[in-house]
Amino acid sequence: MSHLETILLATDGSPASEGASEEAIDLAVQVQARLLVVSVLGTSSRPSEAPAGAGSLADSRDSLTSKAQSIVQRAKAAGADATFLVWEGEPGEAIVAAAESEDADMIVVGSHGRSGVSRFLIGSVSDYVVRHAHCPVMVVRGRPDATRR
Repeated sequence: MSHLETILLATDGSPASEGASEEAIDLAVQVQARLLVVSVLGTSSRPSEAPAGAGSLADSRDSLTSKAQSIVQRAKAAGADATFLVWEGEPGEAIVAAAESEDADMIVVGSHGRSGVSRFLIGSVSDYVVRHAHCPVMVVRGRPDATRR
């Protein structure tokens, strides 16, 4: 494998994405790469499309920012050079665009591990990223107990 300078961790901050966060931090420390934590404010998070009683767009952005900052702090404590970005758009497309824009050498993304009809109906961000990314993608399956929350 060629030298990795920038590893992009795509995370939504959910318990199911924790395994991907751990793997990305460990890898960044091992190969002395910059870790770029990217969270996507999905188009379904926009106020006009949010369900009644849902928080505002600013609340969603603040939540993603807080979760990303927490991962960055953990990465820095482990010895990695880490920063974060919050992008807007469709998650798969935004992750691929962020990786291209930031010249990432690898993307680490979590997967809920769904299969069959559930995967078809819900869609899969990790599948989109694997098919469209310009660089290698590491997909880390979430822990079974984390995906049930």
